[in-house]
Amino acid sequence: MSGLKRPVDPNLLVGPETSDDAGVYCLTPELALAETCDIITPPVDDPYQFGRIAAANALSDLYAMGARPVTAMNLAFFPACSMEDWVLAEVLAGGQEALNEAGCCLVGGHTVEDDELKYGLSVSGTVHPGRIIRNSTARPGDQLILTKPLGSGIISTAIKGELAAPGAEAEAIKWMTLLNRAAGELMLMHAPSACTDVTGFGLIGHCCEMAKGAGVTVALRVDDIPLMSELSGLIGDGMVPAGCYRNRDYYLQQLDCALLEPDRLLPLFDPQTSGGLLIALAPADADCFFAAAGEAGIFARIVGEVLERQSLPVRIR
Repeated sequence: MSGLKRPVDPNLLVGPETSDDAGVYCLTPELALAETCDIITPPVDDPYQFGRIAAANALSDLYAMGARPVTAMNLAFFPACSMEDWVLAEVLAGGQEALNEAGCCLVGGHTVEDDELKYGLSVSGTVHPGRIIRNSTARPGDQLILTKPLGSGIISTAIKGELAAPGAEAEAIKWMTLLNRAAGELMLMHAPSACTDVTGFGLIGHCCEMAKGAGVTVALRVDDIPLMSELSGLIGDGMVPAGCYRNRDYYLQQLDCALLEPDRLLPLFDPQTSGGLLIALAPADADCFFAAAGEAGIFARIVGEVLERQSLPVRIR
């Protein structure tokens, strides 16, 4: 999106020239429209769970921006010649369940015949123009909180290779189908300075975007970063998605990560589907958020902090 020119419209508050999670258009001084679109291929075999994951993944972009999802449209690509109709019905039913949980109204959609099954949604929501949360406004001194563990890309690869243990598959599905709604609503109660959701660029890629946008350095503590179960064994078995290696090849030169073993870094490059929110909060606000999350049963881990800009955008120790 960074190659697109910004449209000449004073009501466009967040446009395609940034790496933010959604576009935002001002309707009135008190109301703005937030819009996003996301389409994925199946990370799991169960079509119903695939639908839930795809919907949670699309909704996440609005939660990261501080917006409330209001309406959605299905976008389905279906190989009608090689797949039975019930599969698509299950995918759409799973997506509907996630939308119902989000309080988001499905208003329509479109289906295209394709060689490969894909599904996603276009989602619209509302946000106050003065309360938009960006990914480029982190401040030195902020603490970084992550609201889901990493590893969905690696486990999805193992599922496709029929090497994922049932427990690992169930864990990945649990996290991928979990909406970021509760974490996003709690975030808005604690004055976040920045937020993004961790998806295809992996934790490192999204940290790089956050750091470059704000002119800071993001410092991560590798031992504090939560991971899903059994990742080390799956990495040893070669169950690493190609996107993980692409992320590593692209972002490695932007890291200060002396003396860390390469395999320890792989989960940090893993492309996530429906990953957690990465939230930057002032220290006192982070303490309050963390305590409130614990009381509410919302997963949260402090994984690092924001520093004044150093030689590289991300530091890992």
